[in-house]
Amino acid sequence: MRILAIDVGTGTQDIMIYDSEKELENAIKLVLPSPHLYISQQIRETENDIYFKGEIMGGGKIKNTILEHKEKGYDIVMNSTCARTIRDDLEQVKSFGIKISDEEKEFRDYSKITLGDINITKLAEFLLGYDLEFDFDKIAIAVQDHGYNENMGDRDFRFEKIREKVSQPISPLSFGFKDEIPEYFTRMQAVRRQVKNEGIEELPLVMDTKFASIAGMCFDEVAKKLDSFIVIDIGNGHTTAASIENGKIQGVFEHHTSSLTGESLERYIKRLASGEITHEEVYNDFGHGAHVLNPISKIEKVIVSGPKRELIEKTNLDWHHAAPGGDVMMTGTVGLVKTILG
Repeated sequence: MRILAIDVGTGTQDIMIYDSEKELENAIKLVLPSPHLYISQQIRETENDIYFKGEIMGGGKIKNTILEHKEKGYDIVMNSTCARTIRDDLEQVKSFGIKISDEEKEFRDYSKITLGDINITKLAEFLLGYDLEFDFDKIAIAVQDHGYNENMGDRDFRFEKIREKVSQPISPLSFGFKDEIPEYFTRMQAVRRQVKNEGIEELPLVMDTKFASIAGMCFDEVAKKLDSFIVIDIGNGHTTAASIENGKIQGVFEHHTSSLTGESLERYIKRLASGEITHEEVYNDFGHGAHVLNPISKIEKVIVSGPKRELIEKTNLDWHHAAPGGDVMMTGTVGLVKTILG
């Protein structure tokens, strides 16, 4: 089986081409800039009014870059779909002075920029340039999606859905959407539409980046030998940790990386393992929250991943940098592949 796995993060998009006839270590791997980075650069290099089309995507630097372009005196128009990259509420988008219109033909003199987390055509051209076959049995994509509820803030809604998912001990692989995706996960829905619009009939598996990483870390060679441990992804924006016992998530907390210190991170991890951590203590510390079903018997090891993982070195915990398939950058893609393989 050949699987194309794409993990879209804040800094990079990590890509793995898995072939069941080869060792995981010999999979083709790519680490490329995140789409929002090169789209932001495209905006900065444009000296004209801009019409944005395409899909909802991870905003990253795009919102600020668009507003900077507007401050230069240029007009900004977005179609009603991709405008939700800025805010799901289009009235809020308009409040920034951005116009909303689906009539692209009315803006012939405007430069056109297409938004989207995925560009299968661009990737295919790159791979074919190296004589690599672009033919896959399955496609799996990870993006971070807070979800959208007009009556609830992003931070609250995201963690409410995590808590609902972890209503009982479950495998991290359970976070992958193989079939229907709830309507409130607008970014995941957009990824599915993009793949379909590029002429690919195979329905891609879609997963949240944090839980793709958590799943991948569990297949690290050290982690596979453990029964009771913590996995933690320390990202550029968010830090997500799960306590694992017998292969299942027993508890989880999520925080903003910038708000954590070595001391607070160690405290949260220990309290997650003991089952004493509360949603209120994390939320009131400006994190997303915490949810625990059961304590775990002990912390045999803390398995850590993510671009800000050096923070773990400021703790007194026994930690190990995850490298499933021999690569610290591929925890998310390995999680995607393992989720497909079941």
